[in-house]
Amino acid sequence: MRVEEYIVTDTIWLPDLTQADGPKYRAIEVAIRQAVRGGTLKCGDKLPPVRDLAWQAKVTPGTVARAYKNLVDAGFLDAAVGRGTFVPEQKVVQFEEVTDMGATLLSPRLPDLGQTDLIRDGFHRYADTAASELLLRYPVRQNHRDAHVAFYEASKDFPIGKFSPDNVVITHGGQHSIVMIFQTVLKGSSPVVMVDELTYAGFRRAAELCRAPTVSVEWDEEGPRLDKFERLVIDHGVQIYATCSDVMNPTAMTTSLKRRQEIAEMCRRYGVHIIDDDSYRNGPFIGPSYRQYVPELAWYTTSPSKSISAALRIGFVVPPEGHLNAFIRSVTFNSFGVPTAITSVYAYVQNHPEMPAILKSTRAHMADRMRMALNVLGGYKVRWQENVPFIWLELPDGWRSGEFCRSSEAQGIFLKSAEEFGPRDGRRVQAVRIALNGGIAIERFETALRGLRDLLDHPPERITV
Repeated sequence: MRVEEYIVTDTIWLPDLTQADGPKYRAIEVAIRQAVRGGTLKCGDKLPPVRDLAWQAKVTPGTVARAYKNLVDAGFLDAAVGRGTFVPEQKVVQFEEVTDMGATLLSPRLPDLGQTDLIRDGFHRYADTAASELLLRYPVRQNHRDAHVAFYEASKDFPIGKFSPDNVVITHGGQHSIVMIFQTVLKGSSPVVMVDELTYAGFRRAAELCRAPTVSVEWDEEGPRLDKFERLVIDHGVQIYATCSDVMNPTAMTTSLKRRQEIAEMCRRYGVHIIDDDSYRNGPFIGPSYRQYVPELAWYTTSPSKSISAALRIGFVVPPEGHLNAFIRSVTFNSFGVPTAITSVYAYVQNHPEMPAILKSTRAHMADRMRMALNVLGGYKVRWQENVPFIWLELPDGWRSGEFCRSSEAQGIFLKSAEEFGPRDGRRVQAVRIALNGGIAIERFETALRGLRDLLDHPPERITV
């Protein structure tokens, strides 16, 4: 005679339901899911009868029956009349790796060194523990508290001026942050935005969405030229200056500390807001953000896209003093908030004890790519920074940036031309930005770099008439 055995609940996976938030049946569901995923309950294990588990967990049989039914309906458990409830074979999702047959060096790409596992765990955890209310209603700012605190703890020592978790506003990503700041600050029938002569194209695109023309300020080796800056402010009534003080995208230049102070004082004198975008830095600060110099006018923005993952689509803004509530209204009215699932996963990943080691490994991986790029291209004029995932390459005589990009594309190597970062009516710069792609094989990356070196060594000799 065959005797079936079942798992002894109080020694295997029975939770302390007195500490559980929400309904008891949900706590039982979560405990079973976690036991299966953790290997405590294996394929073929039989769960206790409803009444036995109810007695040990000190809940009603109906509570246990509801938990079992929900898990059976979800395919997480299997039930058969007369045989009980079992753990079936769990389906394993196979993730097919994307093979980059060329070499996409258009935008920086991070390697996967463990952060995707944390992201998956974060989504599993949220799915298992989120209260029903969070899955049914619009998100509210209070739901994002864990993410506010996680960002604050990671950033509290940054030189970005005084702030607290209550001063942090979450957006749908760095680009969304810029658009929302423009919509909050720009006033009147014809507001004007100032950007740097060569800058992140998203600044100009965001201004276009807000029907605001842009004017471009020329740089010298220390940053924006003060005489040009002041003339543009006076002549055009500039309301916002959008920049990246530590890491200028695409040139990898930095605004000197002296120039930052001078620009901050000029903006204070004329009442010009400053957006200081810090999305491309993935290491120590070079100098204080503009928000530390002029806290009543400067906005600090960043996102984890270049450090953790670009897929989460989450951004962070620390507004100037006195502008927090207006910015919260803009973000709320724009989309009714960032999903709590995203902010919860970010908080889980950012707070995870493995995250510091992953960030360190990611920086080391990208540093190896940078060293390789400099070794191959170092004979030409390149500008770069440590912990910045791109190189600015000034082309030798004989090459124009558009033609160089077309020639590299013919070899399967994709770059960004200087034209994509400047104004249409600005001066022509013959240069390209090479982004570091940490997601392709090192051999493919080296082959792409040597292909670029070969093009640089052999500029076109033809003359068109």
